[in-house]
Amino acid sequence: MTDAHPTGVLLEKKELAPKVHQYVFTAPEIARHRKPGQFVIVRLGEGGERIPLTIADADADKGTVTLVVQEVGRTTAEMARALLPGMKVADLVGPLGNPTHIEKFGRVVVVGGGIGIAPIHPIAQGMKAAGNEVISILGARNKGLLIMEDEMRRASDRVVIMTDDGSYGTKGFVTDAVKTVAAEGKVDLVVAIGPMVMMRAVSNVTRELGIKTYVSLNAVMIDGTGMCGGCRVTVGGKTRFVCVEGPEFDGHEVDYEGLMRRQRFYMDDEKASYAGFVEAHERDPKTCRMLRLADAAKANQQS
Repeated sequence: MTDAHPTGVLLEKKELAPKVHQYVFTAPEIARHRKPGQFVIVRLGEGGERIPLTIADADADKGTVTLVVQEVGRTTAEMARALLPGMKVADLVGPLGNPTHIEKFGRVVVVGGGIGIAPIHPIAQGMKAAGNEVISILGARNKGLLIMEDEMRRASDRVVIMTDDGSYGTKGFVTDAVKTVAAEGKVDLVVAIGPMVMMRAVSNVTRELGIKTYVSLNAVMIDGTGMCGGCRVTVGGKTRFVCVEGPEFDGHEVDYEGLMRRQRFYMDDEKASYAGFVEAHERDPKTCRMLRLADAAKANQQS
Protein backbone atom coordinates (compact mmCIF):
# COMPACT_ATOMS: atom_id res chain seq x y z
CA MET A 1 0.00 0.00 0.00
CA THR A 2 2.71 2.48 1.01
CA ASP A 3 4.69 1.94 -2.21
CA ALA A 4 2.05 4.15 -3.82
CA HIS A 5 2.90 6.97 -1.43
CA PRO A 6 6.01 9.11 -1.44
CA THR A 7 8.13 9.13 1.69
CA GLY A 8 6.87 11.51 4.35
CA VAL A 9 3.11 11.07 4.13
CA LEU A 10 1.50 10.94 7.57
CA LEU A 11 -0.74 7.88 7.87
CA GLU A 12 -1.64 7.87 11.56
CA LYS A 13 -1.41 10.23 14.48
CA LYS A 14 -2.46 9.80 18.10
CA GLU A 15 -1.85 11.41 21.46
CA LEU A 16 0.05 9.21 23.91
CA ALA A 17 0.24 11.70 26.78
CA PRO A 18 -0.17 15.45 27.25
CA LYS A 19 1.98 17.14 24.58
CA VAL A 20 3.28 13.78 23.32
CA HIS A 21 2.10 12.41 19.96
CA GLN A 22 2.87 9.31 17.92
CA TYR A 23 3.21 9.70 14.14
CA VAL A 24 3.31 6.92 11.55
CA PHE A 25 4.86 8.01 8.24
CA THR A 26 5.39 6.32 4.91
CA ALA A 27 9.12 5.68 4.52
CA PRO A 28 9.75 2.33 2.79
CA GLU A 29 13.52 2.62 2.38
CA ILE A 30 14.08 3.91 5.90
CA ALA A 31 11.88 1.15 7.32
CA ARG A 32 13.91 -1.50 5.50
CA HIS A 33 17.33 -0.20 6.51
CA ARG A 34 16.89 1.37 9.96
CA LYS A 35 18.50 -0.21 13.01
CA PRO A 36 17.94 0.36 16.74
CA GLY A 37 19.29 3.69 17.94
CA GLN A 38 19.12 5.50 14.61
CA PHE A 39 17.19 8.67 13.83
CA VAL A 40 15.66 10.68 10.99
CA ILE A 41 15.60 14.36 10.09
CA VAL A 42 12.15 15.86 9.54
CA ARG A 43 11.37 19.20 7.90
CA LEU A 44 7.72 20.17 7.80
CA GLY A 45 7.85 22.59 4.87
CA GLU A 46 10.11 24.67 2.67
CA GLY A 47 12.17 27.00 4.82
CA GLY A 48 11.25 25.07 7.95
CA GLU A 49 13.45 23.89 10.79
CA ARG A 50 15.21 20.54 10.43
CA ILE A 51 14.62 18.45 13.54
CA PRO A 52 16.25 15.11 14.43
CA LEU A 53 13.83 12.49 15.78
CA THR A 54 14.69 8.97 16.92
CA ILE A 55 12.85 6.13 15.20
CA ALA A 56 10.60 4.53 17.82
CA ASP A 57 9.49 1.65 15.59
CA ALA A 58 9.30 0.59 11.96
CA ASP A 59 7.46 -1.92 9.79
CA ALA A 60 9.48 -3.03 6.77
CA ASP A 61 6.51 -4.90 5.25
CA LYS A 62 4.21 -1.89 5.44
CA GLY A 63 7.00 0.55 4.66
CA THR A 64 6.35 2.78 7.67
CA VAL A 65 8.32 4.39 10.48
CA THR A 66 6.92 5.50 13.81
CA LEU A 67 8.08 8.65 15.57
CA VAL A 68 7.10 9.77 19.07
CA VAL A 69 7.44 13.51 19.53
CA GLN A 70 7.05 15.80 22.52
CA GLU A 71 5.97 19.42 22.06
CA VAL A 72 8.98 21.49 23.06
CA GLY A 73 9.55 24.20 20.45
CA ARG A 74 7.68 25.78 17.55
CA THR A 75 8.15 22.95 15.05
CA THR A 76 7.04 20.17 17.38
CA ALA A 77 4.06 22.29 18.40
CA GLU A 78 3.23 22.76 14.74
CA MET A 79 3.37 19.00 14.20
CA ALA A 80 1.06 18.39 17.14
CA ARG A 81 -1.49 21.04 16.27
CA ALA A 82 -1.57 21.16 12.48
CA LEU A 83 -0.01 18.05 10.90
CA LEU A 84 -2.87 15.74 9.98
CA PRO A 85 -3.09 12.27 8.36
CA GLY A 86 -2.81 12.58 4.60
CA MET A 87 -0.41 15.52 4.75
CA LYS A 88 3.16 15.18 3.53
CA VAL A 89 6.20 16.73 5.19
CA ALA A 90 8.83 18.35 2.98
CA ASP A 91 11.62 16.02 4.11
CA LEU A 92 11.97 12.79 6.05
CA VAL A 93 15.56 11.65 5.72
CA GLY A 94 17.38 8.72 7.28
CA PRO A 95 18.32 6.45 8.83
CA LEU A 96 21.09 8.54 10.40
CA GLY A 97 23.45 8.05 13.31
CA ASN A 98 25.33 4.97 14.44
CA PRO A 99 23.07 2.06 15.43
CA THR A 100 23.13 0.54 18.87
CA HIS A 101 25.65 -2.28 19.20
CA ILE A 102 23.46 -5.37 19.51
CA GLU A 103 24.80 -8.77 20.52
CA LYS A 104 24.06 -11.43 23.10
CA PHE A 105 25.35 -9.82 26.29
CA GLY A 106 23.24 -11.86 28.70
CA ARG A 107 21.08 -9.86 31.09
CA VAL A 108 20.37 -6.41 29.69
CA VAL A 109 18.53 -3.62 31.50
CA VAL A 110 17.07 -0.83 29.37
CA VAL A 111 15.94 2.31 31.18
CA GLY A 112 13.51 4.77 29.61
CA GLY A 113 12.51 7.98 31.32
CA GLY A 114 9.53 9.99 30.03
CA ILE A 115 9.81 10.54 26.27
CA GLY A 116 12.99 8.43 26.41
CA ILE A 117 10.80 5.32 26.46
CA ALA A 118 10.21 5.78 22.72
CA PRO A 119 13.86 5.52 21.58
CA ILE A 120 14.59 2.75 24.09
CA HIS A 121 11.83 0.62 22.52
CA PRO A 122 13.69 -0.51 19.35
CA ILE A 123 16.78 -1.17 21.46
CA ALA A 124 14.76 -3.50 23.70
CA GLN A 125 13.41 -5.20 20.56
CA GLY A 126 16.91 -5.68 19.17
CA MET A 127 18.38 -6.94 22.42
CA LYS A 128 15.60 -9.47 22.88
CA ALA A 129 15.89 -10.67 19.28
CA ALA A 130 19.61 -11.27 19.90
CA GLY A 131 18.76 -13.67 22.72
CA ASN A 132 19.27 -11.43 25.73
CA GLU A 133 17.13 -11.40 28.84
CA VAL A 134 15.68 -7.88 28.62
CA ILE A 135 14.44 -6.09 31.73
CA SER A 136 12.87 -2.72 30.98
CA ILE A 137 12.63 -0.02 33.61
CA LEU A 138 10.16 2.72 32.66
CA GLY A 139 9.92 5.96 34.59
CA ALA A 140 7.48 8.88 34.54
CA ARG A 141 6.36 11.61 36.88
CA ASN A 142 2.87 10.08 37.03
CA LYS A 143 0.69 7.44 35.34
CA GLY A 144 -0.69 9.89 32.80
CA LEU A 145 2.78 10.59 31.42
CA LEU A 146 3.78 6.95 30.94
CA ILE A 147 3.94 5.99 27.27
CA MET A 148 4.26 2.80 25.19
CA GLU A 149 3.77 0.37 28.07
CA ASP A 150 2.18 -2.33 25.89
CA GLU A 151 4.92 -2.08 23.27
CA MET A 152 7.62 -2.32 25.92
CA ARG A 153 6.00 -5.38 27.49
CA ARG A 154 6.07 -7.12 24.11
CA ALA A 155 9.75 -6.22 23.66
CA SER A 156 10.83 -7.27 27.17
CA ASP A 157 11.02 -10.30 29.40
CA ARG A 158 10.06 -8.14 32.34
CA VAL A 159 8.91 -4.55 32.85
CA VAL A 160 9.38 -2.48 36.01
CA ILE A 161 7.40 0.78 36.23
CA MET A 162 8.40 3.65 38.48
CA THR A 163 6.44 6.87 39.02
CA ASP A 164 7.57 9.84 41.06
CA ASP A 165 4.19 10.16 42.79
CA GLY A 166 3.37 6.46 43.10
CA SER A 167 0.23 6.77 40.95
CA TYR A 168 1.26 3.65 39.00
CA GLY A 169 3.82 0.90 39.46
CA THR A 170 6.21 1.61 42.31
CA LYS A 171 6.79 5.02 43.83
CA GLY A 172 10.36 6.15 43.32
CA PHE A 173 12.96 6.76 40.63
CA VAL A 174 14.41 4.54 37.91
CA THR A 175 17.69 4.48 39.83
CA ASP A 176 15.92 2.70 42.68
CA ALA A 177 14.79 0.01 40.25
CA VAL A 178 18.28 -0.33 38.74
CA LYS A 179 19.69 -1.03 42.21
CA THR A 180 16.95 -3.57 42.94
CA VAL A 181 17.41 -5.44 39.66
CA ALA A 182 21.21 -5.47 40.10
CA ALA A 183 20.80 -6.89 43.61
CA GLU A 184 18.76 -9.78 42.17
CA GLY A 185 21.53 -10.97 39.89
CA LYS A 186 24.35 -9.97 37.55
CA VAL A 187 23.50 -7.30 34.98
CA ASP A 188 25.72 -7.37 31.89
CA LEU A 189 24.68 -4.07 30.29
CA VAL A 190 22.51 -1.03 30.95
CA VAL A 191 21.19 1.29 28.23
CA ALA A 192 19.50 4.46 29.49
CA ILE A 193 17.62 7.15 27.56
CA GLY A 194 15.72 10.05 29.04
CA PRO A 195 16.27 13.48 30.59
CA MET A 196 19.92 14.37 31.08
CA VAL A 197 19.60 14.38 34.88
CA MET A 198 18.13 10.88 34.74
CA MET A 199 20.91 9.51 32.54
CA ARG A 200 23.50 11.10 34.81
CA ALA A 201 21.86 9.56 37.88
CA VAL A 202 21.69 6.10 36.27
CA SER A 203 25.33 6.37 35.17
CA ASN A 204 26.40 7.31 38.68
CA VAL A 205 24.63 4.25 40.10
CA THR A 206 25.97 1.81 37.50
CA ARG A 207 29.50 3.21 37.87
CA GLU A 208 29.38 2.27 41.55
CA LEU A 209 27.99 -1.15 40.64
CA GLY A 210 30.56 -1.74 37.90
CA ILE A 211 27.97 -2.19 35.11
CA LYS A 212 28.79 -1.10 31.55
CA THR A 213 26.32 1.63 30.58
CA TYR A 214 25.38 3.44 27.38
CA VAL A 215 23.30 6.61 27.16
CA SER A 216 21.78 8.34 24.14
CA LEU A 217 22.44 12.06 23.75
CA ASN A 218 20.04 12.66 20.86
CA ALA A 219 18.37 15.58 22.66
CA VAL A 220 21.33 17.89 21.94
CA MET A 221 21.35 17.35 18.16
CA ILE A 222 20.36 20.14 15.78
CA ASP A 223 21.20 19.58 12.12
CA GLY A 224 22.06 15.88 12.37
CA THR A 225 25.02 16.05 9.97
CA GLY A 226 27.89 17.23 12.17
CA MET A 227 28.17 20.56 10.34
CA CYS A 228 26.69 22.95 12.93
CA GLY A 229 28.74 21.78 15.91
CA GLY A 230 25.80 22.31 18.24
CA CYS A 231 25.89 18.72 19.47
CA ARG A 232 29.52 18.62 20.53
CA VAL A 233 30.04 16.96 23.87
CA THR A 234 33.02 15.94 25.97
CA VAL A 235 33.28 12.17 26.39
CA GLY A 236 36.30 10.69 28.11
CA GLY A 237 38.03 14.07 27.92
CA LYS A 238 37.65 14.29 24.14
CA THR A 239 35.28 16.38 22.03
CA ARG A 240 32.76 14.24 20.19
CA PHE A 241 29.85 15.09 17.87
CA VAL A 242 26.65 13.33 18.85
CA CYS A 243 24.94 13.18 15.45
CA VAL A 244 27.84 11.56 13.57
CA GLU A 245 29.78 9.81 16.34
CA GLY A 246 26.76 8.89 18.47
CA PRO A 247 24.07 9.26 19.52
CA GLU A 248 25.12 6.64 22.10
CA PHE A 249 28.18 6.94 24.31
CA ASP A 250 29.67 5.35 27.39
CA GLY A 251 27.56 6.83 30.18
CA HIS A 252 30.45 6.77 32.62
CA GLU A 253 32.57 9.07 30.43
CA VAL A 254 30.06 11.78 29.49
CA ASP A 255 30.55 15.31 30.86
CA TYR A 256 26.91 15.80 31.88
CA GLU A 257 27.47 19.19 33.52
CA GLY A 258 28.91 20.67 30.32
CA LEU A 259 26.17 19.05 28.29
CA MET A 260 23.40 20.45 30.47
CA ARG A 261 24.91 23.93 30.19
CA ARG A 262 24.82 23.56 26.42
CA GLN A 263 21.18 22.47 26.56
CA ARG A 264 20.32 25.66 28.42
CA PHE A 265 21.90 27.94 25.79
CA TYR A 266 18.76 28.21 23.68
CA MET A 267 16.13 27.34 26.26
CA ASP A 268 14.72 30.86 26.50
CA ASP A 269 14.57 31.24 22.72
CA GLU A 270 12.89 27.85 22.40
CA LYS A 271 10.27 28.72 25.00
CA ALA A 272 9.58 32.10 23.38
CA SER A 273 9.24 30.54 19.92
CA TYR A 274 6.87 27.89 21.27
CA ALA A 275 4.73 30.40 23.16
CA GLY A 276 4.60 32.73 20.15
CA PHE A 277 3.44 29.97 17.84
CA VAL A 278 0.78 28.67 20.23
CA GLU A 279 -0.60 32.16 20.78
CA ALA A 280 -0.69 32.92 17.05
CA HIS A 281 -2.20 29.53 16.20
CA GLU A 282 -4.97 29.89 18.77
CA ARG A 283 -5.73 33.39 17.50
CA ASP A 284 -5.75 32.36 13.83
CA PRO A 285 -4.93 28.76 12.77
CA LYS A 286 -4.33 29.97 9.21
CA THR A 287 -1.05 31.48 10.37
CA CYS A 288 0.27 27.93 10.67
CA ARG A 289 2.71 26.98 7.90
CA MET A 290 1.42 23.41 7.67
CA LEU A 291 -2.12 24.57 7.02
CA ARG A 292 -0.97 27.04 4.40
CA LEU A 293 1.00 24.28 2.70
CA ALA A 294 -2.02 21.97 2.83
CA ASP A 295 -4.24 24.64 1.24
CA ALA A 296 -1.62 25.24 -1.46
CA ALA A 297 -1.38 21.51 -2.17
CA LYS A 298 -5.17 21.24 -2.55
CA ALA A 299 -5.20 24.23 -4.88
CA ASN A 300 -2.49 22.67 -7.04
CA GLN A 301 -4.42 19.38 -7.23
CA GLN A 302 -7.59 21.17 -8.25
CA SER A 303 -5.82 23.14 -10.96
